[in-house]
Amino acid sequence: MPAPSTLLKELEEIRLQFGRGLGERRLTLLEALDGVALKTGKQVTRLHEALCFLRAYPDNRAVLRQVERMLEIFGRREDLRAHRAELADSGIAGTDIHYRFYWITARWLARHWPDRLTVDWAELGDDVRLVELLDLMLPFSETVALDMVDRTPRQWLAALKRDDETDATFLIRRFERLEASAAVRERVYEQLDVPMRLAPGDDTPSRTRARHPTPRLMMQRRPLALERPDLSHLVPRLLPDVRNVWIQEARALIGRAREAMVTRSRDLDGFCQADENDVRMLRFRHGLELALMGAEPRHRLLLESRYALLLIKNGVPIGYALINSLFGSSEIALNIFDTFRGAEAAQTFARVLAVGRRLFGANTFSIDPYQLGYGNDEGLRSGSWWFYYKLGFRPHDPSIKRLVKKELRRIRAGAGHRSSRATLELLAAEPMFLYLKKPRPRRDVLGRISLGSIGLRISGYLAERFGADRERGLRVCAREVHKLLGVESRGFSADEREAWDRWSPLVRLLPEVESWPARDRQALAAVVRAKGGKRESDFVALFDRHSKLRRAILELAE
Repeated sequence: MPAPSTLLKELEEIRLQFGRGLGERRLTLLEALDGVALKTGKQVTRLHEALCFLRAYPDNRAVLRQVERMLEIFGRREDLRAHRAELADSGIAGTDIHYRFYWITARWLARHWPDRLTVDWAELGDDVRLVELLDLMLPFSETVALDMVDRTPRQWLAALKRDDETDATFLIRRFERLEASAAVRERVYEQLDVPMRLAPGDDTPSRTRARHPTPRLMMQRRPLALERPDLSHLVPRLLPDVRNVWIQEARALIGRAREAMVTRSRDLDGFCQADENDVRMLRFRHGLELALMGAEPRHRLLLESRYALLLIKNGVPIGYALINSLFGSSEIALNIFDTFRGAEAAQTFARVLAVGRRLFGANTFSIDPYQLGYGNDEGLRSGSWWFYYKLGFRPHDPSIKRLVKKELRRIRAGAGHRSSRATLELLAAEPMFLYLKKPRPRRDVLGRISLGSIGLRISGYLAERFGADRERGLRVCAREVHKLLGVESRGFSADEREAWDRWSPLVRLLPEVESWPARDRQALAAVVRAKGGKRESDFVALFDRHSKLRRAILELAE
């Protein structure tokens, strides 16, 4: 029998190979590695990643059963326990997770696993800000001790909590009672930046057990589609099945998305702030599903819509994407998790674009500089800029166009030339664009519109009319806009009223809105209400159909 390290190496070497005879060989390797103690923590991780990959891309039922059995007991492996400290923060079942969770995630963890969440005191130390905030979170009668007794933050939490509470759960529960708006509470907590530890349990988040029920598992009997697709040709032909989900499944999907972030020591606003009333599932061929999640109304942006997608292959989360949409365009961010990179990433990306086209009417797509590597080490290391360039995305900036031509000449002149880090940083400084249609590239697309300029115009307007009394300003603007658009607030939901208040200063700034025909002003009222409606995608559709509103917003931006 070959050494376990030899078996593991061969399993990794055929990772992306599928077809005749490979399933049988893979099964033989898995059976030989089953129950064998590995010598290092790195080898344990490598086996775990191979199993997770094969759970998403199984050759056949026999391989699937073997993989599932090995993953089911992975957290109880002796070699994993031996290297548990080394494997911390790996997201593998049976290991600890340390992270400075955002407020919404910390609260969610405390509600679901209150006995597993603790403050990481080794990381926090004696941060006096925590003691200072306790003064706001406790009954007045307890504040005398805070003023008179000198204790460390750890000693205070130990004294204040109940014996069956953890320090982290106590702290989060008291934060929930803090007399402040949700936005202020969230901001204060995140400025405190408390490091925490999530201890492993039978059902705590792990990459090992990450699954979402799927109606049908697809076996990978054919070679992976590793070629680069022609996006302008492929995307319009991709028509996913769109399914509305019941509230229970919506909550489960949001939970899966948050777990995917927790087990990779990161947080994502799109999942933290997901609205369980705006979740849809899009299914493509070959077992790929995209769970689309809109933002809760209070977390929505003023103009463009924001949706997050959890990418699921055969029930296994393999990555995520973000889609911001408006003006018939979508700004895209994509992240395939490390375990699944190299396997049909370009094909998966095409399907994300198809979501933008199908649900938001986008025929133009942009990539933000951060995704290209600007201020993003991971993006620079992975060569993100060239990934998108090879898929047809192009910059508009003249200086970057000249640099691209220079790099292409170097590539043609010398085999193996790779762009330097400094060059990649220059390339990534501006967005890239893909136009599905062939007309002249237009300026009214996300990535080219200066939305920040609109915010500055709003600030200038409110400052000139109302100075520091912004609250009165919003009330006055809301009344004026109700009169201007001929709409009363009766029948508005709370979210629609909030959207109306947020949009009112912008409406007052729209050029010549007073002279618009009544039907256009009524249509504008519908746009504003839709911003606080059930689905933000409805807002996008109404906005993009309103030609006068689009032109007015562009005029403000310029």
